[in-house]
Parts: sequence; structure tokens; C-alpha cells
Amino acid sequence: MKKYRILVLMHEDLIPPDSLKGYSDKEIVEWKTEYDVVSELRDMGHEVETLGVSDDVGVIRDAIENFKPQIAFNLLEEFHGNSLFDYHVVSYLELRKQHYTGCNPRGLMLAHDKALSKKLLYFHRINVPRFLVIPIGKKTSIPKRLKFPLIVKSLVEEGSYGIAQASVVYTDDKFRERVNYLHEQLGTPVIAEEYIEGREFYVSVIGNTRLETFPIIELKFGDVSDDVLKIATSRVKWDWAYQKKHDIDTVVAKNLKPETRKKISTLSKRIYRILGMTGYARIDLRLTKEGGIYVLEANANPDIAYGEELSCATEAAGISYEALLMKIINHGLRYDPLTRLS
Repeated sequence: MKKYRILVLMHEDLIPPDSLKGYSDKEIVEWKTEYDVVSELRDMGHEVETLGVSDDVGVIRDAIENFKPQIAFNLLEEFHGNSLFDYHVVSYLELRKQHYTGCNPRGLMLAHDKALSKKLLYFHRINVPRFLVIPIGKKTSIPKRLKFPLIVKSLVEEGSYGIAQASVVYTDDKFRERVNYLHEQLGTPVIAEEYIEGREFYVSVIGNTRLETFPIIELKFGDVSDDVLKIATSRVKWDWAYQKKHDIDTVVAKNLKPETRKKISTLSKRIYRILGMTGYARIDLRLTKEGGIYVLEANANPDIAYGEELSCATEAAGISYEALLMKIINHGLRYDPLTRLS
């Protein structure tokens, strides 16, 4: 295996320690992805330099000029405190002709805008929940075409940020209450979409032009009461104690017909291409009892911590975490921005 000089880009508050010793689960979960990637790359023998980034691309310029990385491993999810600005950083890397991992700027922009991505998918006759966007400061009524229950969430935030059981609303009053709460607490536009009851699946896609999909991962709930909606809330996603208490896990999906698996895999690749994504992504879907498949989100540069959905899927396919990171690096080294002009 060839060894590389790798510059790992991350938020300046998420630079991980050299060891997990002495840290609580609550502390570790904040920077687990960064720790897993950096420690694994170093164990693989690569020359790794971490770079904390907040609101100045100058630090990236200096690191590129001084360290001269062969590739930048991009773990940034925001810039200047804004999750929509991450694709500008990737654009800067392209302007510097610096190889990087993960999705290209256009794919990041399209995937982050949940409304725009849903419009594109709907245009291509792909099932998405009907939805409504509510800008900050705007009061709105629910159009007749939208039916309760609705799930109300940030238009741009990822990682289940701001999603709770209270996100699913059944009345006009609860709808307005949740919209106002998210506008005030998150400071972002809100999207309200019809809640789709069914099994929740995550499909990992890796590649630039030739794409691979991996075993379908399902979000499974064990010890929860019937009145708890089975949705990926912030607690379900990030609270390890809550996951353990209620036996919540992501596992390889079972009891799926071969034709359904094939249909989901083909659909996920199609979504990836429609949104112009490269590197790696995770497509979130729901399968109804009637067999309908609805796309919830397409996540460019999803969490690649060990044990998260993407690494679980590749591990189920016999690909080690080390091999997964090398796949991501190799696709970054082979990526050519000109191939996306289609």
C-alpha cells in the first residue's frame, strides 16, 4: 500500500487527542469521527497532519504550501459556523488544484439544500414526501396538498440536528409551534414534509463515475414503547446511553426480497448521479408496508466514524475500516472536476 502525505481538515474544536483514555462517552462522541480517521490513517503508515479550520481559508493555504499534502482528507461540516459554507471550502481546494476526499462543491450544495434536491428528484419521477419550506420570519399556513402528520426540521442542518419526537406534528398549532422553535433555536429555514411510516434504510454509495453500493443498513428499535415514533432523532443518533437503554442500533437489513434490494440499490445510484455527487454518500429512504420507496435525504460526506452506517455497510461487505479509508482516498486522487460538467 502506497503511503501518502495527508492533511486532515476538521473544525478547530474537533481536533482529537492521541488517546481515548480518560475521556467520557459524551466527550468522545463530539470528535469520534476525527479520532477514528486520524488514528487509522496513522496506523496505516501515512504521514498525517491535522488542521483545525474555523473561519479563515488562510490556514488551509499555509498548510498546503508548507506541508504539501498529496491529498486533503475533508472532515469539515461547516465554515464560519455555517453548514452551507462547507462547499466553498471544497471550491477553494479545487482552485488550488489540491486533491481532496469526498463530494465535489456542486454535489455538496445540491445535497445540503433539502428542498432543491427533492425538487430535482421529483422532476426525475422519484418518490419524495410532499413538503413545504418556511423561511425565517415568515408565517405560513399549510396548503391542502399536505396531509398530517408532518415532520418539521431544519432545511440545511444534518446529523439529525434539531430532530426530536416533537418534530412530528399532527395539528396546525403544533406545526406553528415547532416552526417557531426551530427558527429561534437553529436560525435556519425550516422544511415540513409528510411523515412516511415505514422501515428506515441507509444505503452507502461510493465512487465518482463507476459507483458501488453496499448492504442496506436499517435503523432498528428494540425496547421502546408503541407511542414512540421510530425516527432518527438527535438522541437516537448521538446519545450512546439512550441507544443502549432502548436497544437502538443500525444493522444489516433482513427480510427484504432480492428484487427490493436490487431496486433500492439501483435507485440510490440514480439519486447519487442526479445530484452530481462524488466520493461517498449515504441515501436515506423509507419503505412502506405497501412496498413504496420514498427518499428522505441524500447525504454527501456522511459520518464515516467506525461503527456508523457507512462503515457498517462496507464492513458487512467484507471491507475493513482501513480499506474503506483507502477507497475514499483513491477516489479523491482520481477525481477530475472536469468530469462533472454534464
